[in-house]
Amino acid sequence: MSTPEHYVQDKAAASGSSFYYAFLFLPRERRGAITAFYAFCREVDDVVDEVSDLGVAQAKLAWWQSEVGEAFAGRPSHPVMQALMPHVPAYGIEQQHLQAVIDGCQMDLEQARYADFRSLQRYCHLVAGVVGEVAARIFGQTDAATTQYAHKLGLAFQLTNIIRDVGEDALRGRIYLPVSELQQFEVTAQEITQRQYSERFTQLMRFQAQRAHLFYDEALALLPAADRRAQKPGLMMASIYRTLLREIEADGFQVLHQRTSLTPLRKFWLAWKVQALGVL
Repeated sequence: MSTPEHYVQDKAAASGSSFYYAFLFLPRERRGAITAFYAFCREVDDVVDEVSDLGVAQAKLAWWQSEVGEAFAGRPSHPVMQALMPHVPAYGIEQQHLQAVIDGCQMDLEQARYADFRSLQRYCHLVAGVVGEVAARIFGQTDAATTQYAHKLGLAFQLTNIIRDVGEDALRGRIYLPVSELQQFEVTAQEITQRQYSERFTQLMRFQAQRAHLFYDEALALLPAADRRAQKPGLMMASIYRTLLREIEADGFQVLHQRTSLTPLRKFWLAWKVQALGVL
């Protein structure tokens, strides 16, 4: 018989995400908590990515909002919430954290463009910064300053995702690159949707990558020494994501017609290096 724990495990493993490799090295309790939380994020995210009918997608997100409320009132019905709720008290996971993730996905249904980086940052805060904050708590945060590191690292991850997925997102009608920056580099939305490469596009993407690297550097500088060991899973993800970003850079930002990825073995190797050797 399938249990809620099996359900979230399958959901996390099936995504093939870099996050999954970082979870492998955690003790059982923490691994159970982060796997359930990650499965929740995937469920909500899938509503936006997989449901083409706007009305249906909005209804599903509304259902998740009410399910989170029910779960925190002691009545979880979805296997993801049934798996997550036993971990909530131990790791200080709050209802507002889960609602923020849903709010971020709601933005995806309502907004396909971002005027400037500041408005994009608000979106990144909801879908990645808050996720980083919860993950840091589950990994074993002891210093309040680690929250700032987690938010900054989440932003770096999301900016890496945006760079990697430019072509894929454009097919869904979404361009996350800020309009003001498209204008600055004289790249039109039409060029992106029609997969037209140019020197201008390369310069635009180089600008995006440099900013992502800056946030990685800032995040790592913010991590308190007291929490460095506990936050190793986040550092594993940083190693994997930053390696991916460097691959995209080395490939000349060929992101309009393909999605660059690392092999499972390479992800595992990068995670292991951080675990065993502390090497980023």
